Amino acid sequence: MRKGGGEMDEDAREQALLTAASTEHFVLQTSRSATITESVGRATIFMSMLSAALIGLGFVSSSGHLLKPYLGAVLPTLVITGLLTFARLVQSTVENSLDLQRMQRIRAWYHRRFAGDEDFFADAVVGEGGMRAAAAAVGSSRSRWQLLLTTAALVGAVNSLLIGLGSTLLAGLSGAAPGVAIGIGIVVVLAAFAVQVVHINRASIFLEK
Repeated sequence: MRKGGGEMDEDAREQALLTAASTEHFVLQTSRSATITESVGRATIFMSMLSAALIGLGFVSSSGHLLKPYLGAVLPTLVITGLLTFARLVQSTVENSLDLQRMQRIRAWYHRRFAGDEDFFADAVVGEGGMRAAAAAVGSSRSRWQLLLTTAALVGAVNSLLIGLGSTLLAGLSGAAPGVAIGIGIVVVLAAFAVQVVHINRASIFLEK
């Protein structure tokens, strides 16, 4: 009786663990979908603001007395919104990567427990637990260059251009020659983008562990 009862307890434990793993798998997939939806929404709002600002710039460009106040109000607004959007997109990228990593661990468990001689979920076992294998499962990679293809990097590039434009305008208003003002703007663009890429790298470093 004890042996039979022990076997039943083991079967019940196995079933409970399978149910928990399946539920967790579903929750993680839902979380990934939510972070992707949020990222697209935030990026769309920011790019819509940028488009509206450019349209407004077209209307005021013929009025010299309105151009400077307009740029003075719009540029800081776009930069602040862009930086906040960038910061959240970096967080969303990390959250999405962590969810993917956890899903791969569950898939590896499925393979070990139930696949037998079949190759179901076998890709999750290769390099199990690492983000490199998890990223490969969705056709991506964990190279540093891959980070430049994220939505966060895209918004970061736009932020850099806006900051560089502001620096160029400020330099021009300060009496700098056009060539000097443009040169200052280019340097600021590159520096601002580099800072944001470094932030993305730092935020994703622990994913490699």
